[in-house]
Amino acid sequence: MKTVLENTVHVIDTGLMPYQRVLTLQEKLFHKNVAAKEKGDATENYLILCQHPPVFTLGKSGKRENILVSDNDLHAEFYHVNRGGDVTFHGPGQLVVYPILDLDSMHMGLAQYILNIEETIINSLLPYGLKGERIENAAGIWLRNNKAIPHDRKIGAIGVKASRNITMHGLAFNVTTDLTYFDKIVPCGLEGKGVTSLQKELNRNVSMDDYKLHFLESFSKVFSCTEIAGTADSIL
Repeated sequence: MKTVLENTVHVIDTGLMPYQRVLTLQEKLFHKNVAAKEKGDATENYLILCQHPPVFTLGKSGKRENILVSDNDLHAEFYHVNRGGDVTFHGPGQLVVYPILDLDSMHMGLAQYILNIEETIINSLLPYGLKGERIENAAGIWLRNNKAIPHDRKIGAIGVKASRNITMHGLAFNVTTDLTYFDKIVPCGLEGKGVTSLQKELNRNVSMDDYKLHFLESFSKVFSCTEIAGTADSIL
């Protein structure tokens, strides 16, 4: 009889690591869980935290015309990936989070999972006095227009994949990201929308380590889980 570690999530913080290397880690954990589920064995839940050197990724339904420059002018790596969503950018100063979760063990479906991811980001903004919001037909988490900034700005992007209710890919949150890279794309295929970062909104230096703590605290509460620190060394 299988024993599923319900409500337990292994947190792996890789630090700054190339996109392909973290994708390999994701895929190993994802396929491990899918295979276990097919055999009726126990699955385990993982949360990978990382930053990437500059890289653009285009989702399976994304359009190449949403990349506004040639590949040579990207000055970053470029990957087609099998997640939902369109084109986005990852780089230093951006917290990228890849949950490898068995949603059955967490008693939720994909729609609730995405709502929980959104809620996690929204709650992680509260300690900074910022109000994250959802916008209809515009994935991710946004800061809405106000008197100081008269347009909506995306601060957190979401793009996921699931098979047999096992998730991979995930979300990206701009902490101190170099936002000029977003000028080369139509972020997430949404024209007329801006992109922002925690540092830009607060107009001061922001600690990535501090934000990680707020994110993990929010994730634990929203997903009602216990986190266990782990390492990628034995998996890569």
